[in-house]
Amino acid sequence: MILEAPVHETAISPIEKRAITNLRVLNEAYDYPKPSSFSRGMRVDHNGMATLLISGTASIDEYGVSVHIGDFRAQMRRTFRNITALLEAEGATWHDIVRTTCYLRDIERDYAVFNEERTAFYRQQGLDPLPASTGIQAILCRPELLIEVEAIAMFRTQSAKE
Repeated sequence: MILEAPVHETAISPIEKRAITNLRVLNEAYDYPKPSSFSRGMRVDHNGMATLLISGTASIDEYGVSVHIGDFRAQMRRTFRNITALLEAEGATWHDIVRTTCYLRDIERDYAVFNEERTAFYRQQGLDPLPASTGIQAILCRPELLIEVEAIAMFRTQSAKE
């Protein structure tokens, strides 16, 4: 007996998506001295909901330069500043974040400081409930980076509120 794989139809109506950015605080990956092929984030709109998929974000400035070398706390603050700016560019806030994935170069050394900074930042933002999150030790794309965070935000669009 031969089983045939089901035939999948192509999407009738593709989901609307577009790249997001905020050049005031963070350059585009194509502008790196060695260009890289990714968007800072992607916005997906579907059925009155917007989802922001924010790429791994680190302590990078508007010129594509790593900043706060060797200072974990300062790198983390700049990383959160960059994510905040990407959210603001789309009319979102940290209250719309549903998940983060946090990559630390040395989780044993830096986790306590990471958790202090994240807790203080989330309290400052007034987050309740807190986003789901995973912390991972990883080799990051630049040797001077100590932390990188990716995030997912979801919110209703204006047309869905009406």
